[in-house]
Amino acid sequence: MKCSIGIDLGSTTTKAIILDESAQVVGRGLTNSRSDYLVASQVARSEALINARFEMLRGMLGADDDETLTEFLARLRVRFKYEQLHEHWRHLRRICLEEVEDARYAEHGAGLRDAMTELFRQMEGRMEAHITSFQDDDSLFFRDVASSQYMDLAQEIAGETGISFDLLVGFFDKAILLVENQVLEQSFRESAMAALAAIDAPASQNGLGEAVSKVSDIEFEVTGTMGTGYGRLTLPFEKDEISSEILCHGLGAHAMFAGTRTVLDIGGQDMKAIQVDENGIVDSFQMNDRCAAGTGRYLGYIADELNLALHQLGPMASKAEKPSRISSTCTVFAGTEFREKLALGHKREDILAGLHRAIILRAMSLLARSGGVREEFTFTGGVAKNGAAVRELRKLVDENYGESISLNIHPDSIYTGAVGAALFAMRRDERAAASVQGGSA
Repeated sequence: MKCSIGIDLGSTTTKAIILDESAQVVGRGLTNSRSDYLVASQVARSEALINARFEMLRGMLGADDDETLTEFLARLRVRFKYEQLHEHWRHLRRICLEEVEDARYAEHGAGLRDAMTELFRQMEGRMEAHITSFQDDDSLFFRDVASSQYMDLAQEIAGETGISFDLLVGFFDKAILLVENQVLEQSFRESAMAALAAIDAPASQNGLGEAVSKVSDIEFEVTGTMGTGYGRLTLPFEKDEISSEILCHGLGAHAMFAGTRTVLDIGGQDMKAIQVDENGIVDSFQMNDRCAAGTGRYLGYIADELNLALHQLGPMASKAEKPSRISSTCTVFAGTEFREKLALGHKREDILAGLHRAIILRAMSLLARSGGVREEFTFTGGVAKNGAAVRELRKLVDENYGESISLNIHPDSIYTGAVGAALFAMRRDERAAASVQGGSA
């Protein structure tokens, strides 16, 4: 199968999109951006290929017309994710257990080794016990799953054995970097077959193993790859395999919504306001400066201050009764201003609502400088999933440009840049093929 791949290396997450020859999305991959962008791009690409094979499996089995099979494939995908997480876990355990044998820790004797062995024994049990809570969620990263379990167990075992909690945490912090920078060795076939063996197949479908084998055997012929995003220049790509994230987001938004004329992208590190023509080609744009104010990173900092997950901020802000006035969206001073508001008696919900409004006000200023908001208006990036941010944006667009402006948000908005990159890769290859044909003629 011939395909084109687009990779968007963001500061927080790295995304990959696979397009078939008709420019249809057949695979999506997402991973957390690591210190090594090359590894992050390889992992995202691998995840996109896995996603593509599962979609092919769905089509091969006719699952869209069979509710039982649809439910089964969802469970199979969850178990497949578990198999991936467990392979990472085995790497983590091996690295940590090898590290405790180092001569530097000889003073702790066998107690340290026994404590670490017991920690991983219990950790494996917890992973198995919580398998039902794992969802087919692209944003479920091994670091997040392992960290919470490891830290809880390290605290318990430190109290029981007298081994320093900080020492146990130090092993994890060192090992997780090595684990994250490893590309999984287990093949799709191995993980899928292991997942298949772990769950009950529907009685109506006896050819599941054969179907898994067939999709495992499909070869992807990558005709072109294009990289974009925050870390694009760190990749060992050729010059013509790297494209501006402004151009990629503009074309990607146009591919998702053909009527798009204005794009607002709020990602982990930056904010972009883009104007495009009827073909998705950029007319003008404005981008925030190096400051991360008003971006996903800013919201992440606030979530850390509240000891909340990032996805909880929007719902909490939606409960506000009297939004607070926020004077700055500076990430450096965010914690200070937040604590000051709390000390003055402001409710957390009201402060968060004020923060979301401040972010969108900053975005509106950027949009105005780029040329305003034109019909249709497309909102992309991770922050587009934040309901409170979307409501503030809708409200301010209505106030400033009228209620007739359409606001588009695609379920795959986080992949917009990768979609544009894949399209640019496809167009480049088409031009190259046309040039060869023209020369031979």
